[in-house]
Amino acid sequence: MKISGDYDRCEGHGLCAEQAPAVFSLNHDAELNYRFEGTEVPAEQAESARGAATSCPVAALRVLP
Repeated sequence: MKISGDYDRCEGHGLCAEQAPAVFSLNHDAELNYRFEGTEVPAEQAESARGAATSCPVAALRVLP
């Protein structure tokens, strides 16, 4: 599974980082850091990453097929 991050859309709410801290974080400027950009999310992180992506209030994260 891959996730696409729209960094321009992200408003830094941090719900993704709360739900999947091994996958997402926010820097000191509340900008999204996505650890697996352009690659597959490891299977052990997939469930939390999917939940985090779907919880984004501004739809800045999208689960790719």
